[in-house]
Amino acid sequence: MNEIFLDTETTGLSYKDNHKIVEIACIETQDLVPTKKVFHKLINPERDVPDEAFRIHGFSTDFLKTKETFDKIADEFLTFIANKKIIIHNASFDVGFLNHQLKLLKKEEIKKDKIVDSLEVARNKFPGTSNSLDALCRRFNVDLSLRGKHNALLDCKLLREVYINLIDVKEPRLIFTNVPTKTNKADLSKNFFKYNKKIVAADGKELENHKNFIKKEIKKNYY
Repeated sequence: MNEIFLDTETTGLSYKDNHKIVEIACIETQDLVPTKKVFHKLINPERDVPDEAFRIHGFSTDFLKTKETFDKIADEFLTFIANKKIIIHNASFDVGFLNHQLKLLKKEEIKKDKIVDSLEVARNKFPGTSNSLDALCRRFNVDLSLRGKHNALLDCKLLREVYINLIDVKEPRLIFTNVPTKTNKADLSKNFFKYNKKIVAADGKELENHKNFIKKEIKKNYY
């Protein structure tokens, strides 16, 4: 199953107060390696953007008026995330907004069993500490220099790097293996960097020279 790293920006903190989504970003990965498939939309919330929200993400009411409304992008969004594990930081916030707007359109809502909340993963791993995305980036030395304002697409990229560290996956994934010379390159997994190493055995003379070198080093350093 492929994964989706998802983030949104909104006009405010609660959909119950008629706040709406203004940006959705999704980055698709396979085994946490980007597939280069991205869903990114700026959305007309059909309401004003409060100053507090503008200061966070920088999207003004006038700027967003020219963008598509949520109902126009909903089907494309649902198709993009279908049958994929969805990784979100503080999932209750983003999914709350998304499901509210999907419900208004009588569209299929995002099911909880498809979601991994990286905030919960972080809280279990680092209890009693700040586990905001910024704090986790600093903990794992993830570059935050481009994060002047909140941006859903950038935050998805940062979240992927954070999540890899949270679950102790190393990147890039290297498989050291002897691949037969006749192997079709198309058969190799596109999600891994394959490193093929030819092993050449040392002959008797080389082994004897090595033993003599070790003896000399021992005498020089310990006697």
